Amino acid sequence: MSSSRHVDEAAESAQQLEQHGYKQELRRTMSLSDVVVYGLIYMVPMAPVAVFGTIDSFAHGMAALVYVVAAVAMVFSAISYREMALRYPIAGSVYSYVRRGLNPFVGFLSGWAILLDYLLLPALLSVFAAIAMTTVVPGIAAWVWIILFVVAAAVINLAGIGVTARMNMLFLWIQVIVLAVFVVGAVIKVAQGEATFTLDPLYRPAGFSWGIVFGAIPLAALSFIGFDAISTLNEEAEGGGRAVARATMIVLVAVTVLFVVQVYAAAAFAPADGNFSSSDRELNAFYDISGDILGSWFKVVVTLTSALIAIFANSIASQATSSRLVFSMARDRLLPRVLSTVVTDRQVPQNAMLLIAGLSLVIGLVGSQHSTLLITLVTFGALTAYILLHVAVLWHLGIRGSRRSWFAHVVSPVLGAAVLAYALWSADPHAKVLGLAWMGVGVLLAVFHHVRGTLDTPQEQPRQLV
Repeated sequence: MSSSRHVDEAAESAQQLEQHGYKQELRRTMSLSDVVVYGLIYMVPMAPVAVFGTIDSFAHGMAALVYVVAAVAMVFSAISYREMALRYPIAGSVYSYVRRGLNPFVGFLSGWAILLDYLLLPALLSVFAAIAMTTVVPGIAAWVWIILFVVAAAVINLAGIGVTARMNMLFLWIQVIVLAVFVVGAVIKVAQGEATFTLDPLYRPAGFSWGIVFGAIPLAALSFIGFDAISTLNEEAEGGGRAVARATMIVLVAVTVLFVVQVYAAAAFAPADGNFSSSDRELNAFYDISGDILGSWFKVVVTLTSALIAIFANSIASQATSSRLVFSMARDRLLPRVLSTVVTDRQVPQNAMLLIAGLSLVIGLVGSQHSTLLITLVTFGALTAYILLHVAVLWHLGIRGSRRSWFAHVVSPVLGAAVLAYALWSADPHAKVLGLAWMGVGVLLAVFHHVRGTLDTPQEQPRQLV
């Protein structure tokens, strides 16, 4: 019965895809649990580990508050993704949603914005992993680790989405177990009187300001930008848009709990005002706290899990997601057509994957000394695309729609766009300049495609398979 139901859902999803001008080319084998795990892996249950010190310092010891506010801000984005996934079960994610919900020109700009995120994130993750590994094995240079992580992630992804899904499940369980041990250890230390749980990580009157909180959101938002990644699986999930919509909300709740709990536990052992006295102590804050709680052996466990499991798993998912966006835009003739090539036996967009891996390698090696700038650039692209998604939902479903939901289609996108716009305005000035330059190039390319007549033409021609 279950097998028959899955066959029916696959047929229905393929039919929906054809209604939008595309054929089923990617392998539709991912269950709801696979999609949820993929989303969790992309958001990284241990994401705060790598940036805890930076965020806690910026927020004057209120790191937990930053994650709560970021989660609230992302609720609206999750709702918008859910609504569009139900209506447009296409692999292009925000690019496809804005293209269909608003117009092709702005749709291209949204895809171009999120492409900045997708091009930089795999490289940023390899840098994070290399930083963590050099603390454990200082004899090996960071650039060696960057090459190893990028190449290994590419090999796993080229093996097919089924292999990626199985690896994701293993990596998720390892992260959850390590986090559980950390939290239990923190609770035991507090019970022994060696630390105290207070409300300071959530609210400190002396250090509080909305400018600080919203200024830190672009850093924290890096941990919440997996909704778009989930939506790229529309053409590979059993149940299509319905599965993606459900997975989006499940993942939001799960990661919010995971993030807030681990950050709050770590904050009990960090300086009350977030002052770590040096940049090195700030970068390694979570790792050092882990060692203080359970001993030096656990610091090594957390470091290795963060580098070899959490960040590496995210790198795999990030490369996979990035390649699907490139595939989708190439399929619509907005990027070189060769990038839309699909390998028939594994049903993966091979050329798009190789491009992402190559760019990740170059950016990772060149930008290894500028991780903070890479973080804010990644979030610039994601926040810009999310804002455009909210505008598309408001216009397509809230204003033009005949069956509107006032909260999901009007209130939610307005609030979501407003919060994200404020966070974007508060981002690092250098990141905003570079981000706006990237968007300027996107506008020129959109005009170019409009003049050529390719911007408004849906892909309906036979595709290149190898």
